Amino acid sequence: MQTHAPAKLNLCLYLGPRRDDGLHQLCSLFEPLALADPITVVEAERDEVICPGVEGENLAARALRALRERGWDGPPLRIEIEKRIPVAAGLGGGSADAAAVLRLARGEIADLERIATGLGADVPSQLIPALALVQGSGETVERLPEPASHAVVLLPDGGGLSTAAVFAEADRLGLGRDAAELGGLAERLRGAAGAGASPLAYPELLVNDLEPAARSLRPRIGEALEALRAAGAPRALLTGSGPTAFGLFESIAAARAAADRLDRDDAIVCEAGYERVGNERDSRS
Repeated sequence: MQTHAPAKLNLCLYLGPRRDDGLHQLCSLFEPLALADPITVVEAERDEVICPGVEGENLAARALRALRERGWDGPPLRIEIEKRIPVAAGLGGGSADAAAVLRLARGEIADLERIATGLGADVPSQLIPALALVQGSGETVERLPEPASHAVVLLPDGGGLSTAAVFAEADRLGLGRDAAELGGLAERLRGAAGAGASPLAYPELLVNDLEPAARSLRPRIGEALEALRAAGAPRALLTGSGPTAFGLFESIAAARAAADRLDRDDAIVCEAGYERVGNERDSRS
């Protein structure tokens, strides 16, 4: 079997107060991208997850072990992940890989959402790659209609910016909003995205509250954002906790033209959106 684990983009990220469990309340729009990790799954003598470029046990291996602990009796599997999503770049690559593994047991293991939540904040939203309004610390996922066609240019900046460090810096800087404001923003996002509009139709809602913290830790993020705007991006911002900056464009042609103007080796151009399982680009032999 072959499947794909799509990257996710935070079209916006609003930061709320820290909860009793130490995590922050969030409100965000998650969007899958055509940029994805191809995953090959074959029967084997024992379970094994191979992911070149990722040292140690990754989330995909933990996901497979969690399925076994819940009693999944599928045959032993060798899972090979080809990393195309930049690592530690705010694009949810590890979470996407873990969610793809959990999907192997869809219909056989109950409550995959609970398992996903135990693996990481971004994993639940990736069980069904689709535009989603995400709240809580990531566990509350509301699927939204597919938006109108658009494309992105990503500038990953080498990855490696610690999520924990960015949130700690956000706390130090006193960033964030109260719960009531988050609730109001969720309603506005639901109304704006709920009709299937391109995110470029509501640019005033495309804000990342973590950007000042990420820029404080890695100032060149600001340079990437300015470069995207200078290349013609109608909207440019940070995804997740960074360090990837992205520009939104009305078409893949416009995104490619902007990438040519940027003339950067690390620029990635891709369409937004992803066809899901059933239409997910899976192939079985």
